[in-house]
Amino acid sequence: MTNGEGDGGDRQVQERGIGDAAHKKSYTITCSSTFRDAIIGLAESKRANVGDIARSVVLLFPETIIAARPDPGEPARDDRETVVLKSGASAGKPWRRKPRLQARLAPGLTIPFLRRALSIALALARGHLLLDLATPEKNSQRALEVTAQNALLSARTEEVTRLRTIVSALSFDPLSGGVETRDQALFVLGLPPGSHPDQRVIRARFRALATIHHPDGEMGSHVRMSQINAAMEILRRGGN
Repeated sequence: MTNGEGDGGDRQVQERGIGDAAHKKSYTITCSSTFRDAIIGLAESKRANVGDIARSVVLLFPETIIAARPDPGEPARDDRETVVLKSGASAGKPWRRKPRLQARLAPGLTIPFLRRALSIALALARGHLLLDLATPEKNSQRALEVTAQNALLSARTEEVTRLRTIVSALSFDPLSGGVETRDQALFVLGLPPGSHPDQRVIRARFRALATIHHPDGEMGSHVRMSQINAAMEILRRGGN
């Protein structure tokens, strides 16, 4: 192989999303909290990071196939996460921002393109896309073939789950004496009394309730949001 051929190969590798660490770029991928949690869960199950997941799709699929995938999109206006600032004049203060994923990849990619790539990885993991590795020439087309029955079942299941969450949230009545005990905290978050849910379940329920009851929303309530925050704090501390 000549030097010219080697250089060309290196450029192709970088363009497909590998590149060496010195040439990688840090991407902030804004997305819905539901999409963020699903991708983080997928990465954890594969013992990988978000960049690894995106890079695998970029390497495996042609750019045209990824670009043709529907963009999961930006988060809704009332879909925000709260973080505590760690530096600057506002250090220690909470800040509400768009949910996001972080990934280090080769430069030159766009956020919508990366969201599309991650959505392909999620669809493959859920069995909504089928990839026939035995016939490489058909991979691109097969990767976009959605199994209609599985897709319909998944859509119905997600819709039922969403409706159940909304109904549960809407039935939450504020406690007259506030939230002081663990059982009261479980009640406010709509969790079974005496249960011991893990932090992921607690955070997911908190986000669902906060989306509905945050004072900035159409159905917002300062009282409900205050009790939701208090319940979250009690369960986060593991209080009784």
